[in-house]
Amino acid sequence: MDNRTILLVEDNPDDVALTIRALRKSTLVHDLVVANDGQEALQYLSGSGEFAGQGRSTMPRIVLLDLKLPTVSGIETLEKIRANWRTRFLPVVIFTSSREEQDIAASYALGANSFIRKPVDFAEFIEMIKCVGAYWLDYTEPPPQGSI
Repeated sequence: MDNRTILLVEDNPDDVALTIRALRKSTLVHDLVVANDGQEALQYLSGSGEFAGQGRSTMPRIVLLDLKLPTVSGIETLEKIRANWRTRFLPVVIFTSSREEQDIAASYALGANSFIRKPVDFAEFIEMIKCVGAYWLDYTEPPPQGSI
Protein backbone atom coordinates (compact mmCIF):
# COMPACT_ATOMS: atom_id res chain seq x y z
CA MET A 1 0.00 0.00 0.00
CA ASP A 2 1.33 3.42 -0.95
CA ASN A 3 1.85 5.63 2.10
CA ARG A 4 0.60 9.14 1.36
CA THR A 5 0.50 10.48 4.92
CA ILE A 6 1.45 14.11 5.43
CA LEU A 7 2.49 15.33 8.88
CA LEU A 8 1.67 19.04 9.18
CA VAL A 9 3.40 20.70 12.14
CA GLU A 10 1.59 24.00 12.62
CA ASP A 11 0.37 25.87 15.72
CA ASN A 12 -1.80 28.48 13.99
CA PRO A 13 -5.37 27.12 13.62
CA ASP A 14 -6.04 29.46 10.68
CA ASP A 15 -3.02 28.11 8.80
CA VAL A 16 -4.07 24.53 9.62
CA ALA A 17 -7.57 25.20 8.25
CA LEU A 18 -6.13 26.91 5.16
CA THR A 19 -3.77 23.99 4.50
CA ILE A 20 -6.58 21.45 4.90
CA ARG A 21 -8.76 23.46 2.52
CA ALA A 22 -5.94 23.77 -0.01
CA LEU A 23 -5.23 20.03 0.16
CA ARG A 24 -8.90 19.26 -0.47
CA LYS A 25 -9.07 21.69 -3.39
CA SER A 26 -5.87 20.25 -4.87
CA THR A 27 -7.52 16.79 -4.93
CA LEU A 28 -4.44 15.11 -3.50
CA VAL A 29 -5.18 11.72 -2.04
CA HIS A 30 -3.60 11.74 1.39
CA ASP A 31 -3.96 11.25 5.11
CA LEU A 32 -3.18 14.41 7.05
CA VAL A 33 -1.93 14.33 10.63
CA VAL A 34 -1.68 17.69 12.41
CA ALA A 35 0.77 18.29 15.25
CA ASN A 36 0.33 21.61 17.04
CA ASP A 37 3.97 21.97 18.04
CA GLY A 38 7.37 20.35 17.67
CA GLN A 39 7.00 18.23 20.79
CA GLU A 40 3.76 16.72 19.51
CA ALA A 41 5.37 16.06 16.12
CA LEU A 42 8.31 14.27 17.74
CA GLN A 43 5.92 12.19 19.85
CA TYR A 44 3.97 11.23 16.73
CA LEU A 45 7.15 10.22 14.90
CA SER A 46 8.45 8.18 17.85
CA GLY A 47 5.08 6.69 18.82
CA SER A 48 5.33 8.10 22.34
CA GLY A 49 3.24 10.39 24.54
CA GLU A 50 -0.34 10.63 23.32
CA PHE A 51 0.64 8.51 20.28
CA ALA A 52 1.98 5.58 22.34
CA GLY A 53 0.60 2.20 21.38
CA GLN A 54 -0.87 3.26 18.05
CA GLY A 55 1.24 0.66 16.28
CA ARG A 56 2.25 2.76 13.28
CA SER A 57 4.56 0.73 11.10
CA THR A 58 5.35 3.51 8.61
CA MET A 59 6.53 7.07 8.78
CA PRO A 60 4.65 9.88 7.05
CA ARG A 61 5.68 10.42 3.46
CA ILE A 62 6.52 14.07 4.17
CA VAL A 63 6.64 16.53 7.05
CA LEU A 64 5.48 20.12 6.47
CA LEU A 65 7.17 21.96 9.34
CA ASP A 66 6.51 25.51 10.52
CA LEU A 67 9.43 27.22 12.25
CA LYS A 68 7.78 29.46 14.82
CA LEU A 69 6.30 26.87 17.18
CA PRO A 70 5.69 26.79 20.94
CA THR A 71 7.39 24.26 23.23
CA VAL A 72 9.89 22.90 20.69
CA SER A 73 10.71 25.20 17.76
CA GLY A 74 10.74 24.08 14.16
CA ILE A 75 14.54 24.30 14.04
CA GLU A 76 14.84 22.13 17.18
CA THR A 77 12.29 19.69 15.76
CA LEU A 78 14.25 19.40 12.50
CA GLU A 79 17.47 18.88 14.43
CA LYS A 80 15.89 16.05 16.46
CA ILE A 81 14.36 14.46 13.35
CA ARG A 82 17.78 14.36 11.68
CA ALA A 83 19.50 13.05 14.83
CA ASN A 84 17.19 10.03 15.11
CA TRP A 85 18.13 6.97 13.04
CA ARG A 86 14.42 6.20 12.35
CA THR A 87 13.64 9.64 10.93
CA ARG A 88 16.94 10.97 9.60
CA PHE A 89 15.96 10.47 5.94
CA LEU A 90 12.33 11.54 6.33
CA PRO A 91 11.56 14.34 3.85
CA VAL A 92 11.05 17.59 5.78
CA VAL A 93 9.82 20.71 4.02
CA ILE A 94 10.00 23.91 6.01
CA PHE A 95 6.61 25.54 5.48
CA THR A 96 6.68 28.98 7.04
CA SER A 97 5.99 32.67 6.67
CA SER A 98 9.53 33.52 7.84
CA ARG A 99 11.62 35.66 5.55
CA GLU A 100 14.68 35.63 7.81
CA GLU A 101 17.87 34.52 6.07
CA GLN A 102 19.16 32.85 9.24
CA ASP A 103 16.05 30.62 9.25
CA ILE A 104 16.74 29.57 5.67
CA ALA A 105 20.41 28.91 6.37
CA ALA A 106 19.73 27.01 9.61
CA SER A 107 17.02 24.90 7.96
CA TYR A 108 19.26 23.77 5.12
CA ALA A 109 22.26 23.32 7.43
CA LEU A 110 20.19 20.92 9.54
CA GLY A 111 19.06 18.91 6.51
CA ALA A 112 15.73 20.38 5.42
CA ASN A 113 14.77 19.09 1.99
CA SER A 114 13.13 22.36 1.01
CA PHE A 115 12.21 25.79 2.38
CA ILE A 116 8.87 27.21 1.22
CA ARG A 117 7.30 30.50 2.23
CA LYS A 118 3.54 30.29 2.63
CA PRO A 119 1.83 32.41 -0.03
CA VAL A 120 -0.64 34.99 1.27
CA ASP A 121 -2.98 34.70 -1.73
CA PHE A 122 -5.28 31.65 -1.42
CA ALA A 123 -5.11 30.76 -5.13
CA GLU A 124 -1.30 30.79 -4.94
CA PHE A 125 -1.47 28.76 -1.72
CA ILE A 126 -3.58 26.07 -3.44
CA GLU A 127 -1.24 25.96 -6.42
CA MET A 128 1.80 25.69 -4.16
CA ILE A 129 0.18 22.86 -2.14
CA LYS A 130 -0.70 21.09 -5.39
CA CYS A 131 2.90 21.35 -6.62
CA VAL A 132 4.42 20.31 -3.29
CA GLY A 133 2.00 17.39 -3.01
CA ALA A 134 2.58 16.23 -6.56
CA TYR A 135 6.35 16.43 -6.17
CA TRP A 136 6.61 14.66 -2.81
CA LEU A 137 3.69 12.24 -3.12
CA ASP A 138 3.68 11.42 -6.84
CA TYR A 139 7.15 11.98 -8.30
CA THR A 140 9.74 11.29 -5.63
CA GLU A 141 10.71 7.86 -4.46
CA PRO A 142 10.69 7.71 -0.65
CA PRO A 143 13.56 6.12 1.25
CA PRO A 144 12.99 2.43 2.05
CA GLN A 145 11.20 1.99 5.39
CA GLY A 146 14.13 0.03 6.79
CA SER A 147 16.36 3.10 6.34
CA ILE A 148 14.13 5.44 8.35
